[in-house]
Amino acid sequence: MNREIIAQLTDQIARLKAEGREVILVSSGAIAAGSKKMGLPGRPQGIPQKQAVAAIGQSTLMLTYEEAFARYGLKVAQLLLTRDDLANRRRYLNARNTLFTLLNWGVVPIINENDTVVVEEIRFGDNDNLSAMIGSLAGADLLIMLTDTDGVYDCDPRHHPEARLIPLVEKIDSRLEKAASELPGVLGCGGMSSKVQAAKKASSAGIPVIIANGLTPAILEQVCRGANTVGTLFLPQLKKISSRQYWIAYTLNPRGEIVVDDGARQVLLHQGKSLLPAGIVKVNGRFGVGAPVRLTDADGQVFGMGLSNYSSQDIALIKGLKTAEIEQSLGHKGYDEVVHRDNMVVFTEA
Repeated sequence: MNREIIAQLTDQIARLKAEGREVILVSSGAIAAGSKKMGLPGRPQGIPQKQAVAAIGQSTLMLTYEEAFARYGLKVAQLLLTRDDLANRRRYLNARNTLFTLLNWGVVPIINENDTVVVEEIRFGDNDNLSAMIGSLAGADLLIMLTDTDGVYDCDPRHHPEARLIPLVEKIDSRLEKAASELPGVLGCGGMSSKVQAAKKASSAGIPVIIANGLTPAILEQVCRGANTVGTLFLPQLKKISSRQYWIAYTLNPRGEIVVDDGARQVLLHQGKSLLPAGIVKVNGRFGVGAPVRLTDADGQVFGMGLSNYSSQDIALIKGLKTAEIEQSLGHKGYDEVVHRDNMVVFTEA
């Protein structure tokens, strides 16, 4: 945990708040602080050990931020979240209401994944992913991801002196994703690839994203003043998805898959229709009514997410049937649609 970096960040955030801006900070550091407190030689590998040192270090992390912001008369608040917290719609809305109240009071919310209880099934994966989700939840005007490189390069600058910084990304494509996967990693769990994936999620919600070097002096202020010489700017998608669609697409943990034929795929992607039984080829996994499911084509390519109106067992019985045949097959019919359009998100690039 680098106290000097924390001091520099809080200095900048305090000045931005003095200008009337609202700032939410997503920060890791609990495991690092706890490991140092316990005199461990490095980051523990086992889950119980990580959770224990996170519990030990979280208070140190928050005290460091509290003292740093207190120099400017600012108060801080701690929010520890897991994917489970945001996957539950009621808890998602409660978290949003809490966040808005803190911002209204002028408090700086500091958010981290709840490493003390998290398991693989409910992990966000890294704070890049978490920050994109928080950005959507809060309706942020901008997401800034700070790292230890100047932004996204077209290839690895450690091995290619000719590597060029990409200053502007209008749309994230497979070529950029591949380039990011080969770029050097950064401190913490998330490397450049995870930052590009987080930028993709945030931009789909209409949020512009900047990946920049946190070691650059006054980097936050440069970004907020529109300096075009720092970092990589990702433009928001013109057709943004709603907060609810974002919640379905990126917050929920899929319980299974519904495989559709090409005709159904084209209708879902281009005509904005609901998924009917006739277009379903196969169902994978075991899930109940209301479960989040992936929508895939016959080749296994995921092109959407949705909430299922039927259990996997029932879908297996009605796949390929016309809607008029549902009741005859099941003995009942709750819905014509297996996944209604209002509970579905399709991705522009499959």
